[in-house]
Amino acid sequence: MELLRPLDDSAFAAQSAAYTGTAGSTTGWNAGPQGVLVTCTTAAYVRVGEDVTATTADTYVPANTPIPFFVPRGTGAPWRVSAIQVASGGTVYAKPINKE
Repeated sequence: MELLRPLDDSAFAAQSAAYTGTAGSTTGWNAGPQGVLVTCTTAAYVRVGEDVTATTADTYVPANTPIPFFVPRGTGAPWRVSAIQVASGGTVYAKPINKE
């Protein structure tokens, strides 16, 4: 069984963003983490990557259910988490992680 390890808060602090019918996005992190643990206060669609904006075609995340997402390897540019509501607005919380 692999364990998830939250990363150092000085370089990879948790971030949050509000979303409604318009996507909300975290400010982002530098390249490095293998994944990110995402929780939404209401059901939402989530996308993770470089310069992304969530749409209703993205991954469904149920309310208050932590879901680990893989961070895609891109160009090395900063990446972020974006979320958009299913039926009502909320807040997405995201914490970069690695596998142990």
